[in-house]
Amino acid sequence: MKKLAFTILAGLISLTFFGQEITGQWNGVLKVPGAQLRLVFNIEKTANGISATMDSPDQGAKGIPVSSSSFENSVLKIGISQAQIEYEGTLGKDNIIVGNFKQGGQSFPLNLSKEKAEKEVLIRPQEPKKPYSYYSEDIIFENKKAGITLAGTLTLPKQDGVFPAVILISGSGPQNRDEELLGHKPFLVLSDYLTKNGIAVLRYDDRGVAASKGDFKTATTTDFATDVEAGIAFLKSRKEINKSKIGLIGHSEGGIIAPMVASQSKDIAFIVLLAGTGIQGNQLLLLQQQLIGKASGMSEEALQKVKLNNTKIFDITNKSTSTEQLQTDLTNYFKQNPSAEKPAGMTDDEFVKLQVQQIATPWMHYFIKYNPAPALEKVKCPVLALNGEKDLQVPPKENLEAIKAALSKGGNKKVTAIELPNLNHLFQECVTGSPQEYVTIEQTFSPTALTEITKWIKTQTN
Repeated sequence: MKKLAFTILAGLISLTFFGQEITGQWNGVLKVPGAQLRLVFNIEKTANGISATMDSPDQGAKGIPVSSSSFENSVLKIGISQAQIEYEGTLGKDNIIVGNFKQGGQSFPLNLSKEKAEKEVLIRPQEPKKPYSYYSEDIIFENKKAGITLAGTLTLPKQDGVFPAVILISGSGPQNRDEELLGHKPFLVLSDYLTKNGIAVLRYDDRGVAASKGDFKTATTTDFATDVEAGIAFLKSRKEINKSKIGLIGHSEGGIIAPMVASQSKDIAFIVLLAGTGIQGNQLLLLQQQLIGKASGMSEEALQKVKLNNTKIFDITNKSTSTEQLQTDLTNYFKQNPSAEKPAGMTDDEFVKLQVQQIATPWMHYFIKYNPAPALEKVKCPVLALNGEKDLQVPPKENLEAIKAALSKGGNKKVTAIELPNLNHLFQECVTGSPQEYVTIEQTFSPTALTEITKWIKTQTN
């Protein structure tokens, strides 16, 4: 569920210069699953030879620290051990460096030139353009429990009237109000469609993201649930909203949060779970890793090795009672079980620390241990659960069955669960369902899914 991210740090590079002119600004666009990142190498001569800085403009990073570098026989090599980054490219007669960027065991082409690098323009035909045919207002509401304000957008079918409403709850990772990723804005497309069909929509930036206050890094799923509760209180304060017809639509992790809130509030008229989970976090991640690994071409032997290792890590996580204890437990485990995947130039202690930091966070610790079933058993309002047939991140069979079982155990008979053919985790029409496809698909949100969601909500609110 976690989206892939490449974090690049800042600093100084020393290079060895032989013959060819390597000085100046070198630009390239790194295309990785989920993003296009411009990278810039600024290389200069110094009294001692050559020095350089590396920037990542799209991440707001300048002057990137490197642990090793060289330029010999037209070959440029750069290593950034702390971020598991290696770059190697060959400077040709056309003044272009052709090479590869490696991070975390994955390799991506990255060519550099003196020309300004431009990211590929992505075509997103479903994205609505202003002026909209409905009323749209940027708003701010307060989460008093957390002591923060959240910024969002409220859309209404028209400025005057009283309307049913939904709150959109984003998936894992820091998301803005449009749930923007890979050049797609699924929540913008969804809110546009719903509002045009008579339903008011509140969508907001996650805490600590864009115009919202707070600290995303220290928050867990339960903290995000209080943000939703604050959104409900805001909607109830608006004269345009029918207070008895407020629902929640949660995507991915949002599909965990919606039942959390609905199980404790009588103010929720219905919930929609878009790729919501029904099984515990550790089980979900193991399934996800196997399916995505298989789609990426990993051998069965490699898949089983990954599964065995992660099962041990998740068992340690489940037994740890605090994030601090988890850090200690994982440090001991990784020291006793060194990985063969350690990047060149990184010490054993640095690599252990890096592995621990990826897991021993408040969010991950909570997510791995959380079982959504008890909250689902307490949900009494109508529920629509949708999954894409080719969802590799939240597999439909295991999760829809678990969701239905938990709701049934709690006595909820107002349940509709649908597996939509040929859709992935983002509800795009797809070929394989692999996350690597997301950015290449022009469609942002399947019209079939949009119709299904809207038709069901209208049934609940008419």
